[in-house]
Amino acid sequence: MSEPPAWPVEIRVDRGERRLEVTFDDGARFVLPAELLRVESPSAEVQGHAPSQKITVPGKRRVGISMVEPVGNYAVRIVFDDGHDTGIFTWSYLYALGRDQARLWQAYLDALAAKRLSRD
Repeated sequence: MSEPPAWPVEIRVDRGERRLEVTFDDGARFVLPAELLRVESPSAEVQGHAPSQKITVPGKRRVGISMVEPVGNYAVRIVFDDGHDTGIFTWSYLYALGRDQARLWQAYLDALAAKRLSRD
């Protein structure tokens, strides 16, 4: 993705609710469930090396966020409690996840159903 439409001014992990809250300097505020972040991780393990290689990740309903680490001044690395830690979430990617959350979530649910997989 290209330049972010905005820069984050606050990033908070709500471990109890299993979510990441991100506020951007343009006023946009997104509440991103850990499950969505995990199944849409930008890592090669999830995304593959081409769109046709994207993996539908089942069984992540209860995944949590263990840690969020800065990566330079352009991204964060999210460490999930299932051990996944290779996704680098740029500001643009986090913004797009927030903006497109409803569509991405429905696509995920549809992919699970089509493959007879479960969130549990």
